[in-house]
Amino acid sequence: MSPLPTRMINRWQNREEPGPGQGTLYWHILVGDRPEARDLAHTAQKRLAGFHGLHMTPPEWLHITTLVVGPTDEITPDQQHEVLTAASELLAELPPVTVKLSRIIYHPEAIAVAVQPTDDLKQIRNAVQTATHKVIGHEGHTEGTQWTPHMTLAYSETEQPAEPLITALGKELPTGEFTLKTVTLVAQQGPERLWDWHPAGRACLLGRR
Repeated sequence: MSPLPTRMINRWQNREEPGPGQGTLYWHILVGDRPEARDLAHTAQKRLAGFHGLHMTPPEWLHITTLVVGPTDEITPDQQHEVLTAASELLAELPPVTVKLSRIIYHPEAIAVAVQPTDDLKQIRNAVQTATHKVIGHEGHTEGTQWTPHMTLAYSETEQPAEPLITALGKELPTGEFTLKTVTLVAQQGPERLWDWHPAGRACLLGRR
């Protein structure tokens, strides 16, 4: 488990982001339609509401980032369709996954909640990564050195001590549990914090194995 940060920093201060007319293609597991995810996020964000410098994830776009595919101007609509088809074939072999959310993850740039079980979620990630490589020619990437399934609650927009945030929110939330059945290819237009998201299609976990 990573040590708790002592300070929060501005996530976007030195971050390269898409400009006007540019975007980034992602594989996301969208969970904003799940009451359990929304309730958990609402509880956390309410506890953090008194702090400045936090950019809260909108309820409708709560998500588990699974893979960064690449810039939208380098991936054609036909390729997006092909990668969706390839991912659908692979994910059809995997059953839906029941996940649990409770443990809070603190990072200098964000506050999130861990999503478990990681092994089942890694199978989903491996499938979309394989499909991406087959069609696009590369496997995409993840922020950081390794992929930890999580649902981000808030992003840091300023530098401040982390301890008051940790004290206010704690390290655990009441457990949310629900079943994941789809992974969505999402085109994010412009900077991350604008939430200008355009789902391009979904691949379903059908459990045919």
